[in-house]
Amino acid sequence: MRRPEGRGAEGSGGPGPHRGVHTPGRASIAARHLRTDRWWVPQTATLVALLAFIGYSTWRAFDGADYYSAPYVSPFYSPCLAANCARIPGGADLAVFGDWWRLSPALIVLIFPLGFRLTCYYYRKAYYRAFWSSPPACAVAEPHARYSGETRFPLILQNIHRYFFYIAVIFAVILTYDVALSFRDSHGQWGHAGLGTLILLVNVGLIWAYTASCHSCRHIIGGRMRHFSKHPVRYRMWGWVSKLNARHMLLAWCSLASIAVSDLYVYLLASGAFSDPRFF
Repeated sequence: MRRPEGRGAEGSGGPGPHRGVHTPGRASIAARHLRTDRWWVPQTATLVALLAFIGYSTWRAFDGADYYSAPYVSPFYSPCLAANCARIPGGADLAVFGDWWRLSPALIVLIFPLGFRLTCYYYRKAYYRAFWSSPPACAVAEPHARYSGETRFPLILQNIHRYFFYIAVIFAVILTYDVALSFRDSHGQWGHAGLGTLILLVNVGLIWAYTASCHSCRHIIGGRMRHFSKHPVRYRMWGWVSKLNARHMLLAWCSLASIAVSDLYVYLLASGAFSDPRFF
């Protein structure tokens, strides 16, 4: 639960009688929290899952290898924006960073989808609670004496989420194009479909669903309308997005997992661990 800034701002030190709900001006409650269930389990699971993805994605981002196995390209490395990933067909044409970029090309790409997810309303809730207990759960004492919300640096940068949404749509289009190219074989002939095609197809579907379920997307479509009856198309679209928005948390986790699985599959193919099973 949140409180306005200024209430209970006094106090210092670690968790104790002068912290969180125990600061002056708050109701006097003897119990450390009002929850008797295992409220810490979801936060712990969130912490472990996010750390696992952060560890894996960091390794793959700096690895700079085994990200392309014809006709599949890892979502971590698409689009190619550096000359050192020219092995991808057409990659040299998009190498806007030229030869001077010596680091992994994924470090250019991942800035934008990472920014979209870091500023996502659900992910904010997830890592605020899991990493620095702000607050750890409803009806649980917040260990911080001060709360300024997202009105100060650096958390005020969370307000640029809408602009990251626009960029995320562009990346979703690019990944959709990659899926279309995955229906071609290594010789450029159409009619190929393998397990990798299916994995990338599911991945891009989940990414589109997660992006469309974004709160910013819902506001862009249905916000600032005084009369839904005068905008039947936008109203119908707003209804569809609202249904997705109700599953935003589920789509956030599913799409995060699918991105990791897609990259891992391409890595295993590119490193020669096994061959891609073909359907036709």
